[in-house]
Amino acid sequence: MTFARSQKGMSFLGWMLILAVVAFLASTAFKMFPHYMDFMSLEKIISSVETDQALQIRTVGEFYEHVEKGMTVNGIRDLKLEDILEVKLENNEFQVHLQYEKREHMIENLDLVANFDKEFRVRAQ
Repeated sequence: MTFARSQKGMSFLGWMLILAVVAFLASTAFKMFPHYMDFMSLEKIISSVETDQALQIRTVGEFYEHVEKGMTVNGIRDLKLEDILEVKLENNEFQVHLQYEKREHMIENLDLVANFDKEFRVRAQ
């Protein structure tokens, strides 16, 4: 074969470039993953009002208390409940709007931004 020299594999520079891309993606994932876990925990806490019959939540104040306790148990400390959650009770149904934004500093003046916005309809017990 006359092409044996050109088929040796990737050069050192090629490996360094791939390593840099993988490190960047891993850094991004490690910075954003906790925010997505917090959001999934909040979704589960809100949904549990309807599924857990033992809670007996009937008022908006009790709903906020339940979510506050769930946030404490799950270690969600960097969010203010009154800023991210809006709850209304209409026709024996909670209308819940969960909306907030999280920013993580990346490089210089670049930030990673995650925008969470979800509405729930949860039947009161």
